[in-house]
Formats: sequence, C-alpha cells, structure tokens
Amino acid sequence: MKLERITYSPGLLMDFFEDGLSTLGALCERTWHDRIELVAEGPAAKLWNAEGSIHAGELHFAASDTSTARDAAREVFPGCTLTFHLAEALRPSPLPLERLVLAGDSRSRPPDPGVAERLWRAQFPETTRWRQTTPFKPSHHFSLVALTRCEIQAIDQHWILLRTASALPGGELDDSLASDLGFGQADPNPTSELPWPKPDPENWRTILQSALELDLEDDLLEIRARQENSLRRELDRIDSYFSKYADEIKLRGARSSNETTKLKTADRLAATKSEHAKRRADQTARHEIRVRPHLDALLLVAEPAWQTILEIDRARRKEVVEAFFVPRSRRWNLKSANQAKLSD
Repeated sequence: MKLERITYSPGLLMDFFEDGLSTLGALCERTWHDRIELVAEGPAAKLWNAEGSIHAGELHFAASDTSTARDAAREVFPGCTLTFHLAEALRPSPLPLERLVLAGDSRSRPPDPGVAERLWRAQFPETTRWRQTTPFKPSHHFSLVALTRCEIQAIDQHWILLRTASALPGGELDDSLASDLGFGQADPNPTSELPWPKPDPENWRTILQSALELDLEDDLLEIRARQENSLRRELDRIDSYFSKYADEIKLRGARSSNETTKLKTADRLAATKSEHAKRRADQTARHEIRVRPHLDALLLVAEPAWQTILEIDRARRKEVVEAFFVPRSRRWNLKSANQAKLSD
C-alpha cells in the first residue's frame, strides 16, 4: 500500500524538527513563526558535521513558493537533505521488532462449515475433497507489517513510502490489513501465552522483497518507459556521431596510398570503435534503475482466528493441513510455509 505524501507545510516541519532535534539532545527555541534557533552537540550535531562537534545556528523554514537561492545547511524546504538526515538519525538501530495484538469481537462465533468450505474453494480452486476433521477452536493468526521508504534512483529521483502486510508463514499479501491497520483496536489485555513466530530473517527478507516488488510494479513501469525513451535518444545520438566520424576517417584514408597512413587509419578506426562501445556502455549504466529500500518499522500483528484440521485432495493426493480462518479478511491461511504454497 502506497502512503500518500503530506503536502509541504512549514508549520508541520517545524514541529517535526523541534521534537526530533530535542529527542536527539539539542536545545531548540522558536524565535519567529518560521525560524528555530538551536544548539546541538553529539547525535544532533551530526546533521551538520560528521564529528558531532557543537553546532549553533538558526533554521529557516521557507515557504514552498520561495524562488530565491536555498542554503541547505540552514534552510528547510521541500526535498531538503536535512529532513532525510533527521529521519535517519531518529530511526533506532538495530530496528526493533514490535508486536501488536488486535482485539476481537467477544461475541464472535465459529464460521458456519458450509460458508467456510465455499470460501476455501474460492481461494483454493485446485483442491477437490474438503473435510473438516476437528471443530473450530479460537486461535491467532500472525502477519508481518513493514513500513518502508523506497528510494528509486533513475534520471529523476523518486521517494515512495509503502506499508505492506504479509501473512505468515507463506507471505501472502494482506492489503486490507495494510490499509486499515490504523483503524484497528489493540487488545487491552492480551494473553502472554501467544505462540509468536520466531524471527526468520532470511524468509522474512524474501517475503518483504516480494511485497515491495508487487507494490512498486506500476511505478517502475512508468519510470522504465521514461528511462528507455531517454536511453534510446542518447544511443541514437552517440551512434550518429561515431558513424559520421568513422566515415570521415575512412574517406581520409582512401585518399592516401601511403601504407603508414593506412595503418594509422586502421588504428584510429579501432580506437573509434572502442570509444563508441565505451560511450554506449556508459549511457546504459547511467540509465539503470536502482531501488534502495529503507526499512523504518517492523511489526508482528496477531489477530483472532479459528483453527482447524482439514483433509483435502490436491492433484489426486490426500493431504492433511492445519488451517486458520481469519474473520476480518474472510480468508484461510495455512500454518506452514510448505502448506502455504497451496495457493501458488
């Protein structure tokens, strides 16, 4: 889920800088409606010098329509580096894995088996036989939610903020959880006996990468189209230049019958061909698209679910799977990653 950009507002940024710099240990005071005077040392001062030595100065929060030259060391404006550096400084390292238990409806009842079977067949149409061998019992389903800033380096630099939610352990995207997480109610009295999944960096990295690739697909298509058009123009320009230059060298060589001149002509043509290839490779490298994700928050979410054991037939083979029905999304999730591949 792509989060919308907040419209640039000097007042909002002043609040962010004042709170952020104070958190890092700086002394801040608003001297005017668009200015903050500060004294910083250590982590806060590293925004201006790598050593963290004491820094004193004033920050001016410019209006978005200001047309004068900007001073990146003492002015805050749309896209200024100070904002990014402050956000990075406030990001805890190493990144903590937080946990959230969503509250359920205390009056909720197990799903009707007929409804549960229809939802299963809609979600897993490749299965045939479906039989519930154990009654539904209350349980919890777990999801991995990540907040990621994606820096896309192309001809133009792009920043996209994404919130992704992936069901564990298989990694199926849960767009409704990603979009509605802010409206969820936390359980005020969560049980301490929840079987939280153990951190699995390798598997979670694969899950997060797949989620980002899907969410960025449309944006990358547009960026890739612009890159390809620009690259085509540059390559055509280079090809035209070196083609004319090579023709000129050949024409000059043809006018002379001197063997030494012919050897020099051959060397110049070889050098021209080499330089031509080098310039093409350089433009190709310049038009590469690089995506650099910055993970800002990682959250494990537990929500009420109904657990049962199912007997199913898939590809004429009988399988016994442990499944969880999630009332919020009205979807089934399987316990193990191998079983989760059933939906592939």
